[in-house]
Amino acid sequence: MSNDGNGPTFSKMNSSLKENLLDRMRNTHQSSERNRMARSERDLPPAPRRQQARFEDLAEYKQVMAQKFASEQLGIANPFYRPHQTAAGATTVIDGRTLINFASYDYLGLNKHVHVLDRARETIGTFGISASASRLVAGERPVHVELEERIARFYGVDAAVCFVSGYLTNVAAIGCLMGPKDLVIHDEFIHNSALAGIKLSGATRRLFKHNDTADLEHVLRTVAGDYRHIMVIVEGIYSMDGDIANLPALLKLRAEYGFWLMVDEAHSLGVLGDRGKGLAEHFGVDPHEVDIWMGTLSKTTSSCGGYIAGSAALAAVLKASAGGFVYSVGLAPVLGAAAVASLDILEREPERTAALRRNGGLFLKLARDAGLDTGLSGGYSVVPVIVGDSLRAVQLSNDLLAEGINVLPIIHPAVPEGLARLRFFITSEHTEEQIRRTVTLTAERLNDLTERNFGLGGVDIEQMLKAISAR
Repeated sequence: MSNDGNGPTFSKMNSSLKENLLDRMRNTHQSSERNRMARSERDLPPAPRRQQARFEDLAEYKQVMAQKFASEQLGIANPFYRPHQTAAGATTVIDGRTLINFASYDYLGLNKHVHVLDRARETIGTFGISASASRLVAGERPVHVELEERIARFYGVDAAVCFVSGYLTNVAAIGCLMGPKDLVIHDEFIHNSALAGIKLSGATRRLFKHNDTADLEHVLRTVAGDYRHIMVIVEGIYSMDGDIANLPALLKLRAEYGFWLMVDEAHSLGVLGDRGKGLAEHFGVDPHEVDIWMGTLSKTTSSCGGYIAGSAALAAVLKASAGGFVYSVGLAPVLGAAAVASLDILEREPERTAALRRNGGLFLKLARDAGLDTGLSGGYSVVPVIVGDSLRAVQLSNDLLAEGINVLPIIHPAVPEGLARLRFFITSEHTEEQIRRTVTLTAERLNDLTERNFGLGGVDIEQMLKAISAR
C-alpha cells in the first residue's frame, strides 16, 4: 500500500480478517477432533520420551539387505530393474544386446505403432505434457471426454471414468464405493491394488478360493451381518496364473444373492473375445450385467492410467466423490490420446487379437509338451512356468538372459514359497521361431538347475544366517 495514512490501517484490518477466516476454518474442520483429543488426554500421565527408529533398523530393510547378501554369496545376479534401452515389445535392448522379450505388457504391439505415435505428437504440440490440474477445477481436456466415451462404447456400457494410474483406479473406486458398513468378497489371488482399496474403505473383507464359484457361494450363504452393500471382485485374466474368471457362474450368483460384481480387466482388454472386448465378449454376455468394469491403459492400449466403466450413475458418483479422481491431476493429455489411438487400431484390426491368441496357444502347447508346469494358464496373454524354488527361478531368469531371452521371475512373497515362477507375457508380435526357441531353452536350463539341485534346498540356511548376522 502507499504511505497515504491508510496503509497501516488497511493492513491491520486485513490481518484481522485473515485471522477470523482461519479461526472459522479451524472451528469447522477441527472442533470435533479437538474435543476428541481433549477427552482422550484427561488424566493421562506425561508421555515418555521415545527414541525414533531409524529406517536402517526396520525389519523390512533388514530383509532386503539379507536377500541382497544371500544373492551375492551365491553369485546370483539381481534380475530386477534391468534398464531397457528401447521401446520394449516382442524384442528389447538391454546392455546393448537385442533380446527376445517376454517381460512387457505390449500385448498387441501398439507401443510404437505409427498411428499411436502420430496422435501422441499432435497432442503434445497442442496441450504439452501435463493437464496441470485436477480435472474438476482446471485440468479437463477434450481428450479426456473422448477417451471415456470411447471406452464406454467399446465395452457397450453407458459411461466410463479415467484415472491417472491403474493401481489408483482400484484404490480410489473401491475406497469410494465401499465403507465400514459394507462387505467385499474377493478371489484370493486378486490384485494388490484391490486389497489396498478394500483396506482404505474400511469394509469387512472375505476371500474365496481361487476361481472357485462354489466356494464363493459358500461364503455368500454364510455371510453374517447386516451389510449395506456387498461387492465381489474377480479378474478377467489373472495376472499371475493366466486363467480366466467364470463369468456365467458369477452372474448366476449375482442374480441369486444380490451383490455388485467388479471385474478387473487389466490383462484381458484386447485379449479375450474375437474383437478383444474382454470377458463379456468371450462368454457372449451382456456387459450391462457386470456392475463395474475396471481396467488399465498400460497394457493393450500402450499408455498409462486406468478406467472404470459401467452405468452413468456409477461414473457420476466416482467423478464427484472418488478422492483419486477429484484430488488428483488429470490424466496427461498425451496418454489419453495414445490410448484412444490404440483403441482405433484394436477396432480396425481384430486380427491382432487373433494373432495373440495363436501365439499364446502355441506357447502353452509347446511348454506342456516340454514337461514345463504352466499351472492354470489358458494360454492367453499370460503363461507362467512354475519352478517352485525362488532361488532357482531367479537363476533360471539369469540363465535365459545369457541366452538372449528376457523374462522375469515372480518369487516369494509375491507368490507363496514353492510356487515361484517365470511369468511370460505373450504378444501378437512374437514369431513362432522366438516362441519355440524360448520354450526349448527354458526347459533345458530348468532341467540343468534341477539336476544340480540348485536352489534353497542346496543352501546351508543356518550358515547363511550366521554370515548375515556377522555383517
